[in-house]
Amino acid sequence: MHDLEPKRLGAIPTAAGTATRLAYERAQAAGIELEPLLKEAGLTRQEVEDVDARLRAQSQIRFLNLAASALHDKYLGFHVGQVAELRKFGLLYYVAASSDTLGEALRRLVQYVSMTNESYALKYREGKDIRIVGNYIGIARHLDRHQIEFGLTVLIRLFRKLTGYPVGPSRVRLTHRRAGDFSEFAAFVHGDVEFGAAVDEFVFPAAIADIPVVSADPYLNKLLIEICEEALSRRSTKQGPFRSVVENAIAPLLPHGNAQAREIASRCGLSKRTLGRRLTSENLTFSEVLNDLRHDLATQYLGDLGLSISQIAWLLGYQEVSAFTNAFKRWTGKTPREARFRARQP
Repeated sequence: MHDLEPKRLGAIPTAAGTATRLAYERAQAAGIELEPLLKEAGLTRQEVEDVDARLRAQSQIRFLNLAASALHDKYLGFHVGQVAELRKFGLLYYVAASSDTLGEALRRLVQYVSMTNESYALKYREGKDIRIVGNYIGIARHLDRHQIEFGLTVLIRLFRKLTGYPVGPSRVRLTHRRAGDFSEFAAFVHGDVEFGAAVDEFVFPAAIADIPVVSADPYLNKLLIEICEEALSRRSTKQGPFRSVVENAIAPLLPHGNAQAREIASRCGLSKRTLGRRLTSENLTFSEVLNDLRHDLATQYLGDLGLSISQIAWLLGYQEVSAFTNAFKRWTGKTPREARFRARQP
């Protein structure tokens, strides 16, 4: 198991880096030059090769995106999640594996997930079914595809290993968008998959809570819970930059044209004036955050050939394609069609 107090990076949300290291190994095996990818992601070779070093969650997301492009693998997070050694998740794995039932294991995973990734918080809701709702903390959700698909893949594999049954969610909702064929991913999940949802949510049948865990060990479980609670109590509670909070509130509203400052302030539990002051403290304005977010999403969507230019304009909250084209030219000096064409060239 990893050290309970690994190398820290202050208030910046960090991750254990398992997904990054697996993607790094895959890219290395494919003969891809890694230094440019690492530099652009804000990582060093030493950080990635030191298995005990925690990595900035933002850097992990960037590296996975870059590696996926270099490998021409649209589902890199899903693919490396299928081969990840589950025991490498340390305490998180063992506290689940020693639980009595799958329901208990799932509640502990939700409670302690920040030990593996501080940028991700989960909520456990139980009723007619079991719903796990995700929320990104301190980083922008819109930049990620691979990290969350990696996490979901690992979670489903873990459930199947702990129980010996083909357990899976009845429904998966993910806020990032994907066009085209995702049948491989859906076949693995064994449930309905919705991309472009309003929330990240995994729904399981209530009956899974009573499935026994084959490796249950109540004595070990009690000891591990005490260790996890102590480790959590020593972790920072800072939430990262306010910008990421605003970005995560804006992103789901863009296609509906409701991404106005007053509405975003309300969703953040603030007045419009306080929202402006909080952004000013980070040398930002609301329009800057909105434009940068649209730019990031436009670049991401243009890489998905299943989305037309008019669909991308709508997804970004533009009523006319011409308005999107003009904005994109201000950002890049190129039209969206030119940028898409150049990105496809060797």
